[in-house]
Amino acid sequence: MIPTTKYARRAARWLVDSVMGNGLAQRENEATEVGSVSAEASSLTRQAAAEGCVLLTNDGTLPLGADDEIAVFGRCSLDWFFMGHGSGGDVNAPHTVSLIEGLQEAGIRYNRVLAKVYSGWCATEENAADPGWWGHWPTHYPEMPVDAELAEAAAQTARAAVVVLGRTAGEDADLPLAPGGYYLTDEERSLLDVVGTAFKHTVVVLNVGNLIDLLWVEELGDKISAVLVAWQGGMEAGAAVADVLFGKTNPSGRLAATVARAYEDYPSSTTFGNKHHVNYTEDIYVGYRHFDTHAPQKVLFPFGHGLSYTRFEEEIVSVELYGNLVGARVRVSNVGTCSGRNAVLLWCEPPKGSIPKPTRILAAFGKTGLLAPGESTQLDLVCDLKTLSSFDRVSRAFVLEEGDYQFDCTDAASGIRIAERRIVEKCTPLCQSSDELRERILQNLPDEVGAQTEEAQDKRISFDDVRKGAKTLDALVANLSQAELEALTCGEGLMNSKLGAPGNAGAFGGITSDLRERGIPAAICADGPSGGRLQRTCSLLPCATALACTWDQDLVRRLYGSVAEELRASNVDVLLAPSMNIQRNPRCGRNFEYFSEDPLVSGKMAAAVVRGLQDAGVSACPKHFACNNQETRRNTSDSRVSERALREVYLRGFEICVREATPDLIMTSYNKVNGVWAHYHYDLATTVLRGEWGFEGVVITDWWMRPARSPEFSKLHDNGYRLRAGVDVLMPGSMSHVLQMHSRPDGITRAELQRTARRVLAYLLTRS
Repeated sequence: MIPTTKYARRAARWLVDSVMGNGLAQRENEATEVGSVSAEASSLTRQAAAEGCVLLTNDGTLPLGADDEIAVFGRCSLDWFFMGHGSGGDVNAPHTVSLIEGLQEAGIRYNRVLAKVYSGWCATEENAADPGWWGHWPTHYPEMPVDAELAEAAAQTARAAVVVLGRTAGEDADLPLAPGGYYLTDEERSLLDVVGTAFKHTVVVLNVGNLIDLLWVEELGDKISAVLVAWQGGMEAGAAVADVLFGKTNPSGRLAATVARAYEDYPSSTTFGNKHHVNYTEDIYVGYRHFDTHAPQKVLFPFGHGLSYTRFEEEIVSVELYGNLVGARVRVSNVGTCSGRNAVLLWCEPPKGSIPKPTRILAAFGKTGLLAPGESTQLDLVCDLKTLSSFDRVSRAFVLEEGDYQFDCTDAASGIRIAERRIVEKCTPLCQSSDELRERILQNLPDEVGAQTEEAQDKRISFDDVRKGAKTLDALVANLSQAELEALTCGEGLMNSKLGAPGNAGAFGGITSDLRERGIPAAICADGPSGGRLQRTCSLLPCATALACTWDQDLVRRLYGSVAEELRASNVDVLLAPSMNIQRNPRCGRNFEYFSEDPLVSGKMAAAVVRGLQDAGVSACPKHFACNNQETRRNTSDSRVSERALREVYLRGFEICVREATPDLIMTSYNKVNGVWAHYHYDLATTVLRGEWGFEGVVITDWWMRPARSPEFSKLHDNGYRLRAGVDVLMPGSMSHVLQMHSRPDGITRAELQRTARRVLAYLLTRS
């Protein structure tokens, strides 16, 4: 039963904190230390928040004039949602800037009388924003009632109204299909109607992490002059939105997900939220793939939509095939009246062929620099043929069918011809029977490392011996005791390890005294991806959806590079980021952590995050591998998805990230994938991730895992089952079930323990 009073919720949160060792709920709002925050991070956060804003509609009201007085409505202008909740949010920012504060900093004239009414109403105990507790955060804050008299009084002096509507969600809870969740409340709808009637110019700012119902934009018609999706922009959000509203920054964001006319129009709406299993009945037709192909009339705002204060023209200069790559040169010209940046989306319309395909596929994207009126530039966009190909269930391969492949952007089109059917990449069959999978696993079991070598018989080989080159890594692995090998397969225990900064997510590696005596260090993890979630201050970044809507990979890379400096100052080794699951449904509670409905956008943006972190010395850990597309019963639900949809949509982003950016770690998801929990899934962790993509890093679980017994090896369960699947480290860890079944038939071999130990130690060597 959910506590219903403020005091009961506080007591419940205290209990969770206490039981989980100040880890799961982590008293997120209580920073006990001041961390190092760079000026560069603040600047880049503000830039990214502004460039991620998407201007949906505009009748010319925006940008507002510097001398215009505005009237600001909506309590979220004060109680701004800076980020979603859970491990992917709740960073202790050094400061935050609400919209009202952003307007004040910019010297904007706004109706102070109205602002005082709002601040007084929000400050009362009855109306104060209640932050909730783990998994039970509010999705919205109740709005202050606004009558016609108040709105008309404000309209006497203000040229335009700005109405802020807010939504949030988080880990462990999806956005409800109800008023205050996916839909507007009666109070919010009344606010828009009353203000839209009183003012000639009404601008709506959406402070959201998830897409919500937007049909009211059409229904209210001329009462709404402009709609700006500001997302959850991190600590500089209010300043960034003020920059966009008043034209200091020209909006250049574009949607990275489709806005349907009605929730029921999303093909996932009939299966999303099932508590036991989720059938991905839409198969590959996710987002624009569905709407472009089957229901274009049901789109309110299409994927890639976004307006500017200026106007651009795009011309495809050339499209050429170079081996397994397609290169397109696009000329972009600013033909408008003010400076701005332009995101270019290159689409490919494949031939119909024998394999059903979407009408079009996003092939590549890029973004110009700032172009002055009359200025032009050229972008060179590249896509690989795998992006254009289709997974053929019969041949178990990615296939490029013969025919014409038409490429287009906003204003122009060009194409290439593939003369004959091509096999782009052969794949290992997945989803085999238990007997077939058992045989494949047995054929690939590792050999024991150096058990009888003279090196391995040394009394004590240290980590430093290997680091200096005096001993090999294999010699150290062979020298480790059974207990030491097993310790390297688990994290230290509960979160908030004493080996790292307060509030850390856990530690692995040198977690026992025996391992530390050998000089093996512990690796400290911090939650992400919105910054270091510690009990000390750290920059709070814009949500991942906002970053995707910038379409600027270099900006994202630089942003995470700046945060990596802060993490290093806190001795954090691993940021548990980026989150990169597909936005299959707009109600997923963690969509704010995810980039897009499209795997190419997800993969490219995730790769930018990884490069930014790792180039600056902090390891990245992309998550959740794979198909964590809802929070409802995420620990028990089964994602039932075809191999084609897996490979083309839900694994594709991870593949791009792994191949292009080489992350040091990967985190599995909680859910089952076709009947097998991801942390036991041999085909995900070994066949695909390591065998096909060449991943050589460390695979860790999401925090804790479900007990289970292997169908292939009857004596193998839990940690043994996990290790044989190729999932290296249980996080945050527990040694209580590791010492098991090494001598039993079908039990874990010493060689398998050595394999995991070698991966962990190889990683730690890169950190030393």
